[in-house]
Amino acid sequence: MSLKLTLKKKPTVPVEAESICPDKMEGLGLKDIAALPVHHGNETTTVGDFFKVTGKSNGEIRLEGDTSRFKMVGAAMSKGRILIKGSIGQHVGVAMSGGEIVVTKNADNWVGPEMSGGRIIVKGNAGHMVGCAYRGGQVGVTGGEIIVHGNAGNEIGNTMRDGLIAIGGNSGDFTGVGMLAGTVIVLGKMGQRNGAAMKRGTIVSMEDAEMLPTFTYACSYRPNFLRLYLRHLHDLGLPIKDSWIGGSYHRWSGDSIELNRGEALIFDR
Repeated sequence: MSLKLTLKKKPTVPVEAESICPDKMEGLGLKDIAALPVHHGNETTTVGDFFKVTGKSNGEIRLEGDTSRFKMVGAAMSKGRILIKGSIGQHVGVAMSGGEIVVTKNADNWVGPEMSGGRIIVKGNAGHMVGCAYRGGQVGVTGGEIIVHGNAGNEIGNTMRDGLIAIGGNSGDFTGVGMLAGTVIVLGKMGQRNGAAMKRGTIVSMEDAEMLPTFTYACSYRPNFLRLYLRHLHDLGLPIKDSWIGGSYHRWSGDSIELNRGEALIFDR
């Protein structure tokens, strides 16, 4: 039996809930878990003020109810699993280095900022800034995986250095802006100014995409590494087509205002 947190009342303002994390709840009894602090506006309250705590702490936490106003769930998580049976607020999985977070509905802005490992799966849509550095930061995601089954907003993978971000639907503007390395795959349509100021890394789109004039068409080929990624995403439940796995891709090199060592791969329809 996993540890179960069932929402008793929806907060009136967002709650910073960094303590909802397997690392912080490991080995604690139910009373101690209920006494862990959370920040509701300018007040310090407890997990037990908002949740009924049942089950057993065994490395998995289940959140049930409308938790869309709870922020920073899974912060600095290094192990275990969090299953969120609904939507979640901003900064889920911030700085996580291991384990898995599954969101069965939608996630707000800043999914997995500055994470270095582990996996976040969002079954619905995600907001802006998926897998990014915080404003003023130099490096975003340095490892791990973020899988969004639905759509996502602007600046996906801003300054990411490593890892995989996959969007099953559409993405907003500035996908892969400032990328240093890593891979962003979008199965739907991308917005504008994709790959702006990227130094290295790979952006993949299965739909036609408008490229910046600082990108140059290089060739058309069948990338072997992409087949492995797509099969992996298929195993994780994304609707991967066979034509994508064995298909040809137009390769664009950029951004020439930087190192010109990044690439955008556009499926050859």
